Amino acid sequence: MGVDYYNILKVLSDPQKRVIYDQYGEEGLKDAPPSGGGGFPFGNGSGGGGSNGFNPRNAEDIFAEFFGSSPFGFGSTGPGKSTRVQSDGGLFGGFGSSDTLFRTCSEGSAPRKPPPVESKLPCSLEELYSGSTRKMKISRTVADAHGRQVQETEILTIDVKPGWKKGTKITFPDKGNEQQNQLPADLVFIIDEKPHTTYKRDGNDLTINHKVTLAEALGGTTVNLTTLDSRNLLIPVHDIVSPGYELVVAMEGMPIAKEPGNWGDLRIKFEVKFPTRLTPEQRAGLKRVLGG
Repeated sequence: MGVDYYNILKVLSDPQKRVIYDQYGEEGLKDAPPSGGGGFPFGNGSGGGGSNGFNPRNAEDIFAEFFGSSPFGFGSTGPGKSTRVQSDGGLFGGFGSSDTLFRTCSEGSAPRKPPPVESKLPCSLEELYSGSTRKMKISRTVADAHGRQVQETEILTIDVKPGWKKGTKITFPDKGNEQQNQLPADLVFIIDEKPHTTYKRDGNDLTINHKVTLAEALGGTTVNLTTLDSRNLLIPVHDIVSPGYELVVAMEGMPIAKEPGNWGDLRIKFEVKFPTRLTPEQRAGLKRVLGG
């Protein structure tokens, strides 16, 4: 027959019934009058805790005194005091807290998930400008129906969105190798940008270095470019181009992934090629034109 903890706690929490139980046991309780109205006198006259010399304690402390620990995960440290049993056995050594027990069991049985397996996905600026679909063939180890490890080949599809930047991650959950006592890792592809022969990317903008002669810098010129989506772009330059001059062409940069329908700018940085030598006639002509 199991121990009736509820009735024990009920008795031990009642000051009168506690005294009866201490003196006469369970048999004495059967004939005991209701608590709180006369009944058995008690009090030791020594100036104990309460008005009758009794120092009441809560049920958890009483239970701990009898059984060494509380069923609620607490242990007594003296009259009227309770403290949480520590995870290493606490004050009573042989008893651990229930949360520690459950955590230990959980940690011992739950398989762990290893860190994700990362791989670079090189993309050209053209692919990142217009978007593209990439097919990636992977081979990984999986467990068959009999628990044996076998090699499996799979084709993963990656839809590269216009405007994606270097460092963008595409995650395929649980596509790593399956190993005993652990969950399969996630497979992560990280966008990387291939170098381009004409353009460089700067955030959402594109930049280009363009050389012009001194005559073009002073007399005007036209920049002819092929865009990343194969359009022919003619950009007239009417300003006098000085060294370090930069011309900004709005909305001709990279598409902005988080702002569909919006693009960055194209920034053309000019480099002026000065002649290495001039004939006397050319020098005189320049002086006449420039007023030097």
